[in-house]
Amino acid sequence: MIRHYCGLFGINSRQEAARHAYFGLYAQQHRGQESAGIATWDGTTLHEHRGMGLVPDVFNEVVLQQLPGDYAIGHVRYGTSSTSSLRNAQPFIVHHQGMDIALAHNGKLVNAEELRRELEEDGAIFRTASDCEIFVHLIVRAMRRKDLESAVVDACSRVRGSYCLLLLIGNKLIGLRDPLGIHPLVLGQLEDCHVLVSETCALDLLEAEYLRLVEPGEMVVIQNGRVHSIRLAPTQTPKQCIFELVYFGRPDSLIFDEQVYLCRKRMGWQLAFESTPDVDFVMPFPDSGVYAAIGFAQCAELPYEHAMIRNHYVGRTFIQPTQGMRNFSVRVKINPVRAMIEGKRICIVDDSIVRGTTMLTRVKKLRELGAKEVHIRISCPPVRFPCCYGIDFASRGELIAASKSVEEIKCILGVDSLNYLSLEGLARSVAHSDYYCRACLTGEYPVPPEEGCGRQVCGK
Repeated sequence: MIRHYCGLFGINSRQEAARHAYFGLYAQQHRGQESAGIATWDGTTLHEHRGMGLVPDVFNEVVLQQLPGDYAIGHVRYGTSSTSSLRNAQPFIVHHQGMDIALAHNGKLVNAEELRRELEEDGAIFRTASDCEIFVHLIVRAMRRKDLESAVVDACSRVRGSYCLLLLIGNKLIGLRDPLGIHPLVLGQLEDCHVLVSETCALDLLEAEYLRLVEPGEMVVIQNGRVHSIRLAPTQTPKQCIFELVYFGRPDSLIFDEQVYLCRKRMGWQLAFESTPDVDFVMPFPDSGVYAAIGFAQCAELPYEHAMIRNHYVGRTFIQPTQGMRNFSVRVKINPVRAMIEGKRICIVDDSIVRGTTMLTRVKKLRELGAKEVHIRISCPPVRFPCCYGIDFASRGELIAASKSVEEIKCILGVDSLNYLSLEGLARSVAHSDYYCRACLTGEYPVPPEEGCGRQVCGK
């Protein structure tokens, strides 16, 4: 399974800001399930609460009551380079010369180790393994000679890689994206206050109005009901993460000003146009690939069925099976409709194959249930390279498509046919194909990665 990176939420000048942050994070829970945190400002004091687990596990009514203030930022996290522990949960809080700073980060710096060594040599002490602490040190050092906004710009000039940041400093809320805009951040409005979120689904839940994207290389400063824009770097062609549209984003979100649902349908449509097998029906494995499968079935004029049913009530607290009940945890999540499978020619549409182990298990199950033929169609090109900007892909050695041809993968999975969407088909599925990073598919990294990216798991 591909892991998400993180989700951000910020709001200013709103009563019960913590409660709004709670619901904003809840809407973006899919972006990180390891930890959650909220920091608020009440006019004199910065308050914060962070914890491990899902948003409803970390926050309750008592905790929210202990987070007063009309300003808040929040964060849900899935970490891939720093360890999963409370000390790495965000927002990250520092107190410096009478100033309280809260910072939340989504992304991955490719020069993090270099900067960390340089800062440590200059006397910096690090408490966490998170990239966001590097930003804090850089900002604080720059503030010795510059105002806050200029210090943030200076800090961003030192880093390389992907980053979306939210900062809460007094009654000032700051949001920014790296010059290539690799990860999403949008600006919304709720009555007379402004909201910054990773995905528009959070705005929908709060019934806030979507205003616009925070542009790549832009910093927005929100204070006293006004939004001020500052350029971090000269405008250049964006390189936004294509996997936001392929896999990560909620289908009801606008990401990079594209409707995720429609993009995935177009990917399925293009896939069917390129390669449609002779089958009885098309099916996804819930919930992966659902919308691409809909588009595929519509283009191919084939029946669309849910021959596997997901149990939506299985959570993290599910009692783990004993060793003698192998695969029980898999079966409890997805169960087959046996009458739909036996003797049928089936086309599975999914969004990706990473290591291949999950798909192998699924194909084996369909064969055991009597499927006559199993065909697989994948709604993006083969994932052949690791991501160095915040996605937890496997190392290149673990990516099945890095060393195996499509024909070899077909034989390993034991399917009757296998086809991936072409790069050209993927480009036709989005509005501005030149605006997307496809390094995991092509190996062409828009920001040169640190040595070893191809051998290690890279991520935040």
